[in-house]
Amino acid sequence: MASVFSKIIAGELPGRFVWQDPEVVAFLTIAPVAQGHTLVVPRAEVDRWTDLEPALLTRLNEVAQAVGKAVIQGFGASRAGYLIAGFEVPHTHIHVFPANDMSGFDLTVADPDTPAEESDAAADTLRRTLRDLGYGEFVPEG
Repeated sequence: MASVFSKIIAGELPGRFVWQDPEVVAFLTIAPVAQGHTLVVPRAEVDRWTDLEPALLTRLNEVAQAVGKAVIQGFGASRAGYLIAGFEVPHTHIHVFPANDMSGFDLTVADPDTPAEESDAAADTLRRTLRDLGYGEFVPEG
């Protein structure tokens, strides 16, 4: 059975994509800990990050770093949070989010009721910032 992330990647479920390349995508989570909270996900369905091929893990981290730079710049954060948990969805994903303190590292504070307008605006900010940072070839249109 396909994971919910595979369904988002395939276009069967909606997603606010900010990055797409042949191996990796990034889209906003539906339950952010901060505006701009993004999931960096391999297209390949691999449950545990420890089971990824080393080259794919490297690519995931390259994309997470680019998204991290964008969340810092786009949202004025002092740092980009980075977290791998993997209990919510059995498909490897890296959480990248604006961080000014440790609160975002507690996923139990995520807000599943974030208004769609806020999520749309956050996705637009990330896309624009990623383009400004020179990653335009990987940034889809809104």
